Amino acid sequence: MNHKTILFVLSLLASGQALALSLAPEEFHASRQLACVLAEQSLGYLSEEEYGERTHKVLDGFQDSERDAILAKALGYYDGLMFSVAADDARQINERLESFVSSDNCSAQGFRHVTLAL
Repeated sequence: MNHKTILFVLSLLASGQALALSLAPEEFHASRQLACVLAEQSLGYLSEEEYGERTHKVLDGFQDSERDAILAKALGYYDGLMFSVAADDARQINERLESFVSSDNCSAQGFRHVTLAL
């Protein structure tokens, strides 16, 4: 995840109220979608504009406190993907993110990135 993304997410979290301890089904679904967006952005699949559009699309319709909870859950899920991966091992990080983005977690959300090798 690049520095702009981290700063954007942290500013959204800091601007809201305290996070909810649990998520409604809609919020949980949105957090999974947002985790997919974060992974695709980290892999360089999305431009800054696409990232912003996708993030706003996922969070649209939620109140600020709900958005904070969704962002926190998505970041937690994203961080969980990186558990036991060395921070300086770009190959392993990319493999883990690629695996997640191509999994049913993201493809079922309508967020699938396809890579073709010729």
